[in-house]
Amino acid sequence: MNIREKPAAAREPLMTSVSRSGIPVPASVDASAVHPENIGQPGEYPFTRGIFPDGYNGRLWTIRQYSGFGTAEESNERYKFLLAQGQTGLSVALDLPTQCGYDPTHPMARPEIGKVGVSLSNLSEAEILFQGLDLSKISTSFTINGTAAIIYAMYLAVADKQGVPREKLTGTIQNDILKEYVARGTWIFPVRPSMRLIADSILYSNDVSPRFNAISIAGAHVRDAGATAAEEMAYTLANGLAYVDELQRRGGDVEKFAKRLSFFFYVHMDFFDEIAKFRAGRRLWAKFMKERYGVKDPKAQHFRFGVVCGGSSLVAPQPYNNVVRVAVETMAAVFGGAQSIFTCALDEAFQIPTEFSAELAVRTQQILAFESGIGRTVDPLGGSYFLEQHTDRMEEMITKVMSEIDAYGGVIPAIEDGWMQLRLAERGLERKLDTDAGKNVIVGQNFFKKENEEMGVRELFTLDPTVAQRALEKFQRVLDTRQQSAVDASLAKLSAAAANDRENVMPYLVDCCHAYATVGEMVSSLKNQWGEFKEPVNL
Repeated sequence: MNIREKPAAAREPLMTSVSRSGIPVPASVDASAVHPENIGQPGEYPFTRGIFPDGYNGRLWTIRQYSGFGTAEESNERYKFLLAQGQTGLSVALDLPTQCGYDPTHPMARPEIGKVGVSLSNLSEAEILFQGLDLSKISTSFTINGTAAIIYAMYLAVADKQGVPREKLTGTIQNDILKEYVARGTWIFPVRPSMRLIADSILYSNDVSPRFNAISIAGAHVRDAGATAAEEMAYTLANGLAYVDELQRRGGDVEKFAKRLSFFFYVHMDFFDEIAKFRAGRRLWAKFMKERYGVKDPKAQHFRFGVVCGGSSLVAPQPYNNVVRVAVETMAAVFGGAQSIFTCALDEAFQIPTEFSAELAVRTQQILAFESGIGRTVDPLGGSYFLEQHTDRMEEMITKVMSEIDAYGGVIPAIEDGWMQLRLAERGLERKLDTDAGKNVIVGQNFFKKENEEMGVRELFTLDPTVAQRALEKFQRVLDTRQQSAVDASLAKLSAAAANDRENVMPYLVDCCHAYATVGEMVSSLKNQWGEFKEPVNL
């Protein structure tokens, strides 16, 4: 049989001379490939080698685990467990009803209550979620987009209830709706009202919670949907520039708001692609801030980012291999200079992590941080002939993709017309076909498989089957005990503010949360003014 006729798993994989982003990888590189003017020093423009001169010696990256499931009580217990294991920040996963703006009583919501994250429908649930946790001392990240402004308002209301000054709050809310239209689908409102809502939340946060990042411009989900490392960075930077333009249009001071813009990515398995992606992205963002927007403050030129190590690079077959994958990806994140790292658990490809797998994921970061020594010096691979050449080539590829978006007319028209969605869908199909054909090697999945293989995980996570019923009962108690007149008044004011383009809706969302208005009620008030996004169909 000709080797081309054999299934991938039946033959040995071949080493390729091209990275997964399509960048040629030479067998060796010499000094002629290095351009010293592109490298610079850590903490100095254009920040190729990092935004801080002392790297992790000044402050270690924040160790987080993406976590949340079932009810607020169960997630609160998991957060306390993870903090006890040495986690240094929280990363809150929300269930799909909360992400899409549905209350648990909605017919669309009931099958999904608490399944992929915690059910958080109103302030009462948020109070339980953070019970016993001092928000002045914990950095909290929320992976939420369509309802991000509402969840941020809820977090402010919890801080108010706890007596924590808002200016002491630290953390991040993802709040990146542009990539939702392209890659994930938890959008609610049309593009332009959504851009207004994001600008409202960022400008409001700059004033009332100046240490909190009101947006994390995310390439992560674009990457998992099929984009290469270069495309992930290109789409993310293009979206970031669209947000900057919107904030400037709204009268925001770029020297001020740019200091609180942050970014978020996945780290996959092509080690040098990932490191080069971060170094090139950091350099490009600094150039955009300085040259396009005239930003002078170095802190406003900083490209601050967090990562998840895992995502679609993890697979269900031979799941303990995922521990190795996450360790490799975490090293790439450290060498790339990440400010915050989430490490996926080995079983995340097929279930909510157990306490065992979540603890092992935390330990992976701790071993690399405190045993390996890889964070002792800043950008230890900087100056490598190959890495510097790869960073330059990655920058060229990122710039090429961004130019194609600009040529179309920019991010917003490209999304409204469905151009970016179609492009990403085609790339995702291409990656799937390459994996099926064995061009992308995944050990245990398309190569080095075992006959009659069982999953072989140590323990399985089982979601309490009473979660939905308990959530519904608590929800009804809130409806029965809140002051309905206060709810009605706060929702009416929110609706009026949404109808006025010159009004910032954030103070009204906070008031709604304090009145125990629900996520679904607040979303309905905004939908009545703004409508819903209708996804374009391209064949």
